[in-house]
Amino acid sequence: MTTPLLEVVDLVKHFPDRAGMVRAVDGISFSIALGETLALVGESGCGKTTTGRLVVRLIEATSGSVRFDGVELTSLDRGGLRRARRSCQFIFQDPYGSLNPRMSVGDIIAEPLETAGAMDRAARRRRVDEVLRVVGLTPTHARRHPHEFSGGQRQRIGIARALALQPKFIVCDEPVSALDVSVRAQVINLMRALQRQFGLTYLFIAHDLAVVRHISDRVAVMYLGKIVEIGGKTSLFARPRHPYTRALMAAVPVPDPARARTRVALTGEVPSPLDPPAGCRFHTRCPLVEDRCRHVSPTLRSVDADHQVACHLA
Repeated sequence: MTTPLLEVVDLVKHFPDRAGMVRAVDGISFSIALGETLALVGESGCGKTTTGRLVVRLIEATSGSVRFDGVELTSLDRGGLRRARRSCQFIFQDPYGSLNPRMSVGDIIAEPLETAGAMDRAARRRRVDEVLRVVGLTPTHARRHPHEFSGGQRQRIGIARALALQPKFIVCDEPVSALDVSVRAQVINLMRALQRQFGLTYLFIAHDLAVVRHISDRVAVMYLGKIVEIGGKTSLFARPRHPYTRALMAAVPVPDPARARTRVALTGEVPSPLDPPAGCRFHTRCPLVEDRCRHVSPTLRSVDADHQVACHLA
């Protein structure tokens, strides 16, 4: 079996609050192979973005293990983490807020190179020109500022910044959700082309299942800080096993008015991560709930090759 590029084991992040502890991520495990795209999906507030930030140590984990290319990231000192981050980068959701408006595009892209001490000034300038071309912009754009670009162009600048240090792995935090629909396909196709060209590995965080179906190799479904289902894209979309996954799939619009749809009605609101329910966290909204669901927390178990689900009834 191939050793994964990224391996996450029992990752936990609890945030202190005046009312208690917010259990944003509560013991999740997954791995990503070299060159693979794992999509992380779920409703807003389920812990997707927190997971992405934990993986590259933009925030510190409460507990758990994150091994990248054989190195335990959670135990690295500042110098070791700086070296590791040359191979781990992040594309942020907001192409407006993630770029410093006072800096030129060239300085924005060159900043990680300068921080890493990777090149001299002339070499940094050449690298900036190179990655601008790779993402579909031109070297002349390096002299401009972020406010002079459209949303799609700004996200291309964010992608160029992530590529500057020639990483192996990129966390993509809903990189197209803030873009116009007409631009999303262009950016997704660019990311797929870059993956093929440079052998990149993605953790792709999203809530748009149509985008996920287009770009992912495997899909992990999160609910209230837990992964409830994970599997290959084909298997998971063809036969989702968890009631929550089925509800997500049923909510995706189908561009065919003649096609019959079976809606999965969910009742109630998502519980607070300050006080998650006992047993299965989805039982308060599940249409199939049984008594054991209220008391016994299900663990991920295999239901097919490369398909796991945390549900007593799967």
